[in-house]
Amino acid sequence: MENPASSSAPNSNTPLQDKRVFGVLPNNRTTEGSLPFAPITAKRKMTIAFKDSFDWPVYITSGLFASLYQLENQNPSFGQGMSGYAKRYASSYGDQMIGNMMTEGIVPSLLHQDPRYFRIGEGTKKSRLAGALKQIFVVRTDSGGRTFNFPEWGGNAAAVAVSNAWYPDTRTASDNAQKLLIQCATDAFSNVLKEFWPDVKRHFERKREATRERELRSVTN
Repeated sequence: MENPASSSAPNSNTPLQDKRVFGVLPNNRTTEGSLPFAPITAKRKMTIAFKDSFDWPVYITSGLFASLYQLENQNPSFGQGMSGYAKRYASSYGDQMIGNMMTEGIVPSLLHQDPRYFRIGEGTKKSRLAGALKQIFVVRTDSGGRTFNFPEWGGNAAAVAVSNAWYPDTRTASDNAQKLLIQCATDAFSNVLKEFWPDVKRHFERKREATRERELRSVTN
């Protein structure tokens, strides 16, 4: 979790970010955009990338992607059966791990850019959605400015280039462009989840509280 205390003084009115979205998906690089901006160190960036790369849900999503690729027979040179599945699993995990390390740790450290997602948290749903998607293209620098999101696009491009080593059937320029766009679109969707997860959580908490109150009234009546 990107604890606000790691970048600014704690405030009793500051919402704390959950470590996981829906209790499962890692949420290590989200911070509140309403907080005064303070840069994080290269070590902190690498720590975030490491956590996202080796957290247990990554192994589950790798298995799900591998199963999908097995059914679709992507990269047919991998074959089928357990051998083919193992190759698809390893390559799927490699995609996620290298992508996370490049976009969240290595490239941001080298270019002095901030890999965190700055949650907007207020305004209309439409404006917050636009803001979440915008962060795929615009990133904060360590000096507090804003610039093109080179870690997202350059880091994922580097990860796609490296993945050609284990994808013998999909090494064309169009294949690589498609993989890059899919990865960036996945990250955009992840931003949207991080933006609205606290709202979803509060909605379910209110429903549970209302249910408990109804149950208490039914017992006392």
